[in-house]
Amino acid sequence: MNEVSGAANAKAITAKKKLSSSFFKKGITVAILSGICYGLYSAFMTLGMAKGVWANNLYVGTTVGGTVLSSFVMIYMLGALGSALNDTISGIWCILIAAVKGKLGDFFRTIKTKPGAVMIVAALIGGPIASTAYVVSLQMAGSIIIPITALCPAIGAILGRVLFKQELNARMMAGVAICIIASIMIGTTGMSADAPAGLMLGILIAFIAALGWGIEGCVAGYGTSMIDYEIGITIRQCTSGLTNLIILVPLWGILSGGGIGLAGELIGDVVTDMPSLIFFIISGFASVYAYSLWYKGNSMCGAALGMACNGAYSFWGPFFIWIVLGIFDGQPGKGLPPIAWAAAIVMIFGILMISMNPLDLLKKKED
Repeated sequence: MNEVSGAANAKAITAKKKLSSSFFKKGITVAILSGICYGLYSAFMTLGMAKGVWANNLYVGTTVGGTVLSSFVMIYMLGALGSALNDTISGIWCILIAAVKGKLGDFFRTIKTKPGAVMIVAALIGGPIASTAYVVSLQMAGSIIIPITALCPAIGAILGRVLFKQELNARMMAGVAICIIASIMIGTTGMSADAPAGLMLGILIAFIAALGWGIEGCVAGYGTSMIDYEIGITIRQCTSGLTNLIILVPLWGILSGGGIGLAGELIGDVVTDMPSLIFFIISGFASVYAYSLWYKGNSMCGAALGMACNGAYSFWGPFFIWIVLGIFDGQPGKGLPPIAWAAAIVMIFGILMISMNPLDLLKKKED
């Protein structure tokens, strides 16, 4: 009888290990898909900002709302507008998905809770600050800045140590150092004679995006641990999009001297411009899964490994910009120099070092 019971227990343990291993591997796949979606979102948003009313610096030197727009206004105000449009459309996609799945009531209930408030704060940091910096740096320097923004896990690890006394051991510090080396490798591409104007400034602005997303990751970690990942991303995208659209873009209009009327005219132009809007609709949809699959992957294989897999967008971003803009749309100069591709791979390894001990992957296989 004991032998039968022991055999049954052994089979149950084996079945449990197989189930856990399958769940873990699925989590890795989900987290990798999140990085791929992030690359797609970056590519289609950049393509949208090269079409229709966005194309050929249409607004520079022209009068809109009685104000002659300068390059400064075009880069920063329209960068904020691009981020606002993408995140707002992404928020609409999130609400539609939540409604289809019967979760819309959960969304409105959650925003009234403390975890919901934490997600709103995280979205304010990651949206108006980080996302706008990301779009501006993309417009100024191109896809080369994407690996720079992937420094956010390294920044998050440092901030976690400073703010929340989280562990920052020798392995994690080595990972941070590797990420810094990778960013220096990317920065050296700006020293060549044929580097585009504004490349180095774009790289510096990309660090702002990395800082903002690093802070967002620290803050959002608390909220997402108690919120359905699809509800969390709905709160995140709606807050980011509406804050950008209602506050940040009008603020840039006021600073430019054109006032709220200027912002309103620009918003009206971009939301009715179908040649570019279609690509924002695609990028907004990709954004939903770039973030939601990241949350889901973290819950399945652990935040550490999920962050590392998602961080592979330092490769997927430039890759899809090269495919979508360079090959599909025929825009020149969308490929990266070899050193930048190498730096993207080095960055992924550094993120993996920060997030977990790579030897643990071998242990998982042995189990």
